[in-house]
Order: sequence, then structure tokens, then C-alpha cells
Amino acid sequence: MILDLHATPEEVMRAVDAMQEFAQSHGVPEKMLFGLALALEECGSNVVNHGLQRDAEKTFQVAFDRAGEAFVIELRDRGPEFDPTVAPEGKPQAEDDDLPGGWGIQLVRRQVDRVEYQREAGENILRLTKFLDSASNQTNQNPKEHH
Repeated sequence: MILDLHATPEEVMRAVDAMQEFAQSHGVPEKMLFGLALALEECGSNVVNHGLQRDAEKTFQVAFDRAGEAFVIELRDRGPEFDPTVAPEGKPQAEDDDLPGGWGIQLVRRQVDRVEYQREAGENILRLTKFLDSASNQTNQNPKEHH
């Protein structure tokens, strides 16, 4: 599913709602929905607030798909080039006159299994992947161990 959205906070929430409905209808476990919604809201808000400066004339795209045992969220925008994957994993620092920044990408990294960025044809492309079978793989490692 692909959504073309205007750069407003309301459109970010519309994308989150649509993603949750799509994920539920495609068998994504309920316990994963909150984390996926959090990751999409954070990344979408960054696109709107920083990349596109809340200019409602500008648009961005959010796509989501279930591919086998992976759920993928992809955000595309034509804002200035910005790769959030190079943000350091250490403790974010606050500027003198600013709220602490850098927490968002840490939050996203905790909710998904893979965060990938590329710049292609003037677009920022951020892909978030969550593997749905990671929990079941851990519980089914030794299926012959029945006592």
C-alpha cells in the first residue's frame, strides 16, 4: 500500500492509522503494532518537521508491505539529504537552547530490526524492516525437546 501525503502532522497520523489497519489485516502480531506505529510516527514526524519544514504544499510518500515474514515501511521525501542511520548510538546531546535531540533514531532502532537509508534521484528513502518470525524462531529452536 502506498500513501501520498502532505507535510502535516495530521497526515503522519493518517499514515500511522492506515499502517496499523494494513498490518492487522496482513497478520502482523498485535504486540508488534505499537512499536511499528511508534517508528513510523517518529520517522514521519522528522520528515514533516525537519525535511519538509511543515510546508503543506510539499508531499512525501509512505509505503508498507508484508513480504513473507518481514513487514516493511518505506518513507520517501524530496527534502534535503539526511541519513538518520549515521546518527551515533551514544547518548544524544542537547544544544544550549534546544531540547535534547537524537533520541528519535534510538527509539526507532529499538522497534525495528533493520533501518536502511539511501538517496536516489533526489529522494531520501528510509526503509524500516521488522522480522515477524524472530520471536517464533527463538521458541522453536529445538522442536524435538518434548518431555
